[in-house]
Amino acid sequence: MFQIIKKTNIDFMGKRYYAFGVSAILLAFGIVAFVAIFMGRANLGIDFAGGTMMQGFFEKPVEIGDLRSALSRSGYDDVFIQSLRREQTSYFLIRVKATTEEDVTTISRDILASLAKEFPDNKFSLDSVDGIGPAVGKTLQQQARWAVLIALAGILLYIWIRFEFRFGVVATVTTFHDVLVVLGLMFVLQKEITLLIVTALLTLAGYSLTDTVVVYDRIRENLKLFRKKGDFPSTINASINEVLSRTIITSLTTFAVVFTLFLVGGEVVHDFALALMLGIAVGTYSSVFVASPIIVEWEKKSPKRFK
Repeated sequence: MFQIIKKTNIDFMGKRYYAFGVSAILLAFGIVAFVAIFMGRANLGIDFAGGTMMQGFFEKPVEIGDLRSALSRSGYDDVFIQSLRREQTSYFLIRVKATTEEDVTTISRDILASLAKEFPDNKFSLDSVDGIGPAVGKTLQQQARWAVLIALAGILLYIWIRFEFRFGVVATVTTFHDVLVVLGLMFVLQKEITLLIVTALLTLAGYSLTDTVVVYDRIRENLKLFRKKGDFPSTINASINEVLSRTIITSLTTFAVVFTLFLVGGEVVHDFALALMLGIAVGTYSSVFVASPIIVEWEKKSPKRFK
């Protein structure tokens, strides 16, 4: 069978404390992001913060910069605009956040009036309008948190049944680590947190779990070496090195597909693809430098379990 890397003997466990330091820094960003989201101080999309999304088109071509400037002069500075060219007509998606239920119903009317004033010779036709009130946004926030927690609980149960309890706990901790790290990175990059980002986080949770399970399967197969030699870190290192080629091929292939989506998928899926790319990188890293080292540390504290 073709392998990119053959017969490696890298001491991954010897570098685990450096990895713990890196993870601690990344997790700090994730915790800050989680607290900011919980307090409502993060860059939340209209899915969570509430707001209005409008779609419409001008009769004559309009540059997105001119439209943004026009809305800014009307008092709408924090607005998301996406240009969609359809049959030589300037078709736009406009999203504006709202702080009260009343704002949701008045924003679309105010924007239409502003566009009529700013472009008197170029009529803007409204195609559709959707509004989400702040109260609904808070409900969606709560449901998103429950979705993540239920997914983590399911992972714990699955790994516990397939392997044993300690593997399930570590896999859940690793998945939670990946979700928090990616959330923290998106927060640092000042990306808008939307339901699409939550979908990406749940997707990368499954991806990270798959990579971790592959390593755990090989560890379970190699436990006989541990019983002979009594050197658990060496068993972990051997297991990771044996699946290293598979991990690299899988990660690079998946990353290439998501990177293509990031480049040509359009503005709507841009942040979604970015979150997935970060998740692939973090998930690959964590399966080697988080999941496995924690098992080693647990074995040091409770050595009789595997023996």
